[in-house]
Amino acid sequence: MAIVTCPTCGEDFEVPAPGPLETPCTVDYDCEVCCSPMEITFECEDDGEGEGDSEITGWARGLVE
Repeated sequence: MAIVTCPTCGEDFEVPAPGPLETPCTVDYDCEVCCSPMEITFECEDDGEGEGDSEITGWARGLVE
């Protein structure tokens, strides 16, 4: 799971994250609090130790202005 912040209402919530081999990617998603549409971009941050302890981070961009 990854925590993202809604660009419309400012609330944080968790979303299912893709696997490390599926990143980077962008998905359409609706805020779980205010239902506003957004795009979430997921990226994989490798810990550099090569042990598979990669962290998936996500950030959101609003689709309505």
